[in-house]
Amino acid sequence: MRAKYLKPAILAILYIGSSHWSGLALAQNADASNLYKRSLAATCANCHGTDGKGVIDGGMPLINTLTSEQMLTQLKAFKSGAREGTIMPQLAKGYSDEQLETIANQLGKK
Repeated sequence: MRAKYLKPAILAILYIGSSHWSGLALAQNADASNLYKRSLAATCANCHGTDGKGVIDGGMPLINTLTSEQMLTQLKAFKSGAREGTIMPQLAKGYSDEQLETIANQLGKK
């Protein structure tokens, strides 16, 4: 009689254990995704300062005043060549449209 209840109990333990581990995996994936997004946006800090707040006497535009949509429009204009610049057209061409969107979403005002 005990054997009859043992199999469902083992299956329940396995299910609960695997769901716990899959939950951890999802959390780790979310952390990795967030880190990836933040690292893309951090590439702008060399010229535009942390979070686009500028560098004192850096001579670069402050980009933290732009909305995400405005920033994406400018980034795509640099990438396509519609907007001229010294380094930005070259940099923008190195990113996919999805990466540019991620950068704009991370740095632009929501």
